Amino acid sequence: MLDEVLDKLSVKSSSHIVDGTFGAGGYSKAFLELGARVTGFDRDPNAIKEAQALVAGYAGRLAIIDAPFSSMADHFEPSSVDGVVLDIGVSSMQLDQAERGFSFQQDGPLDMRMAQSGLTAADVVNDFAVNDLIRIIGILGEEKQASRIAKALVDQRSTAKFETTLQLANAIEKACPRKATDKIHPATRSFQGLRIFVNDELNELARALHAAESILKPGGRLVVVTFHSLEDRIVKRFFQKRAGSQGGSRHLPAAEPLAPLFAIEGKPVLAASPDEIALNPRSRSAKLRHGIRTQSAPRKADMSIYKLPNLPWPSQAGDKDGHKSKRRR
Repeated sequence: MLDEVLDKLSVKSSSHIVDGTFGAGGYSKAFLELGARVTGFDRDPNAIKEAQALVAGYAGRLAIIDAPFSSMADHFEPSSVDGVVLDIGVSSMQLDQAERGFSFQQDGPLDMRMAQSGLTAADVVNDFAVNDLIRIIGILGEEKQASRIAKALVDQRSTAKFETTLQLANAIEKACPRKATDKIHPATRSFQGLRIFVNDELNELARALHAAESILKPGGRLVVVTFHSLEDRIVKRFFQKRAGSQGGSRHLPAAEPLAPLFAIEGKPVLAASPDEIALNPRSRSAKLRHGIRTQSAPRKADMSIYKLPNLPWPSQAGDKDGHKSKRRR
């Protein structure tokens, strides 16, 4: 949705844009061609390495930070940037690398880590309790057969640990055989749930939205593109809470309404055009939400507004070995 992103960001030659999900640099290149200064974030070491040639080619107008986008407020002064864009989810570059373990289209190690550090998908499948696996696959993967799949995985791992993507995909297909009417492979949603969990994607997104609120100037613009209903729900709730006047609790004495932190111009959510969907089928599920920062001072981050699922998220578990020992059956 590049055209829509450029329109809603209103990029100018004087703009400083933060590309929170740099990936292969598609958005950043477009901003740079318009004369803007760009700071990109990515936690994937491969993306950071590949970006260096682009950094060298833009004479000080492009910087790349090896860090998750949720940390952007640690790198900028409050109210200092003109625009923030987040394009959420796994990149095509990551999906195409069999050794990263994001896809079962090719066999590879059961990894799925964007940052290439910490808990792997194999750790989760081999060591987490069955009830946790049911919730991860069922909630994050939106898989109706999560209970059957999780129990089958726990049975199989008792004799042989899961090590590769095809090993896991075949076990899921055995537990839930593919029907002639199925449009996707039986393992697709389980892989999605594991990936979202391993990379702490929902918490990362929620923290990044608050960080963007902090660093945007008055008049600065936040644009977020999502491809998954759970992600879109988080962005929708953020703008609902931050773009409307908020009063106090109805159980407490009346308080002065909180001033809006974002203004929404035009449609609050945009979908990909038919032409783009024809060129890029993945954009079929894309939703773009956007807001313009007001003069109001940023407020303290409030993760409760997102109603995130209660899961043993990696970011809440301490070190990897400690996490595993607590989850092992």
